[in-house]
Amino acid sequence: MRTEVVGAGGARIGVRVAGADSGPPIVFVHGWAQSARAWDAQFADPRLRERFRLLALDLRGHGGSDVPSGGYDDPAVWADDLAAVLGLAGEPAVVVGWSYGALVITDYVRVHGTAGLAGIVLVGGITEIGKGHPGGWVGSAMRSALPDALADDIDVALPALTRLIGEMSVNPLPGAVAQAMLGASLSVPPPVRAALFSRDVDSAEVLASIDVPTLVTHGTEDATVDPRAGEYAAGKIPGAATRWWVGVGHIPFVEAAPEFNETLARFVEERAQGAPAER
Repeated sequence: MRTEVVGAGGARIGVRVAGADSGPPIVFVHGWAQSARAWDAQFADPRLRERFRLLALDLRGHGGSDVPSGGYDDPAVWADDLAAVLGLAGEPAVVVGWSYGALVITDYVRVHGTAGLAGIVLVGGITEIGKGHPGGWVGSAMRSALPDALADDIDVALPALTRLIGEMSVNPLPGAVAQAMLGASLSVPPPVRAALFSRDVDSAEVLASIDVPTLVTHGTEDATVDPRAGEYAAGKIPGAATRWWVGVGHIPFVEAAPEFNETLARFVEERAQGAPAER
């Protein structure tokens, strides 16, 4: 099912919803130049659908959401967009942030604290952005894709985005998955793709303030976001648990979907039972 909520400044934020109406909610936040479809392997998993309520938003400027002219550099805008989706969830949710989605979760905590959050899962995530911020270290694949991936000229942007998607995983992605990801990237207007990189954000104090169970997960072979960014976040968040995906790249929820889904289900079930995250 598709629905929408009203985010910051009246922007319509598209939300994909599935699963058990009465189950503990999981809110998925995708990465830069992607969409809610990034979580297809989670929405298709019978255990997740039967046990939990699944919600995945399209970030503003992405997928089926509105494309406002501004606000992409404002933490409060990202925070309020996510708050609107959490409101739809109706009860404290585990939020799962992949790549840039982890920064959106950090924005939420910066503005709203951990209200409405039962737990946090960071997946190959950045929690900072800008020169010199260790929580935003990117890998060789992202460095080589920029700035061409931001270009208006399709002859410049297309090869860069194609190469980036190809380098996100250790093994080649199925053709349908790779093409869907490329289509999602191309559907994001170039000014939006660029605007998401126009920020300078330090999050050390924000990460240290997190007081809900948190799991930091990262592929050891991630060439898009350097695993050191995950190590940084895990070191700053009090009591954070970690899960390193050995031999996996930037998208463990695709590359190792069954194991990722099992790990996520266990984490959410433990939150529903009030247990602390296992380190």
